[in-house]
Amino acid sequence: MQKRFDSVKVSVIMPAYQAQDYIVQAMDSVLGQTLDDRIELLIVDDCSKDRTAQIVKKYMEEHGKEDRHGIEKDRSIRLISNPRNLGVAQSRNRAVAEARGEYVAFLDADDWWDTAKLQKQLALCEREEKPVLCYTGRELMRPDGSALGKVIEVPERADYNMLLRTNHIPCSSVLLKTEAAREFPMCHDELHEDYIMWLQITKKYGEAIGINEPLLKSRLSEGGKSRNKWKSAKMQYGVYRYLGFSPIAAFFYMGCYMINGIRKYS
Repeated sequence: MQKRFDSVKVSVIMPAYQAQDYIVQAMDSVLGQTLDDRIELLIVDDCSKDRTAQIVKKYMEEHGKEDRHGIEKDRSIRLISNPRNLGVAQSRNRAVAEARGEYVAFLDADDWWDTAKLQKQLALCEREEKPVLCYTGRELMRPDGSALGKVIEVPERADYNMLLRTNHIPCSSVLLKTEAAREFPMCHDELHEDYIMWLQITKKYGEAIGINEPLLKSRLSEGGKSRNKWKSAKMQYGVYRYLGFSPIAAFFYMGCYMINGIRKYS
């Protein structure tokens, strides 16, 4: 018996801005997932001035139809166009609001996944009695997509107190219950908007679980906000202050963040 088209297991959320050079690889990695359940891909074009929207529309024409080889592996692709530039946080939130899946998965348009990424995460979630948030390790890639030779490992579990000291959770690796994503929408693009979300979720729902495998291929873009370490540090401090920590407590956790950052990337 065929499942209804609205029976979606995972909604993949992909914000895109000026992504014409990379987005096909990202979309391929979503449609190439080995997951048997239904996947939908929601791409949010944030007023790109390049050919991002045209490339996505052409891709939808070529790949967006049902997989006639097996109804259980159907994929659907939707393009959402922002009326004005909203930034990555609001773009993700807009797609989350329209998601039909039990889970949402975040993927930036310049990153890509191992083909078994979602299947492994869902299998782990089933074994662990469906935790709210699951993440994976990542392999760092150069801007041209070649391997940098660096894998960032992750702990198998991360709770609120651990995350205060360093962010173990790469955004493009996350599989998250849709209800929780709607309960704690992303905010403050000028800070680490995803990190704020992870802290809010783990504070309420307890620990997140991780797969210590580089199932995410993370491209280090030249203009990424985390590449400037001083800017990233100020953003980190801003997160602690936004969450209500005193300046002294914020500086304490900043020290932990800096030490862990050195360990992570050394």
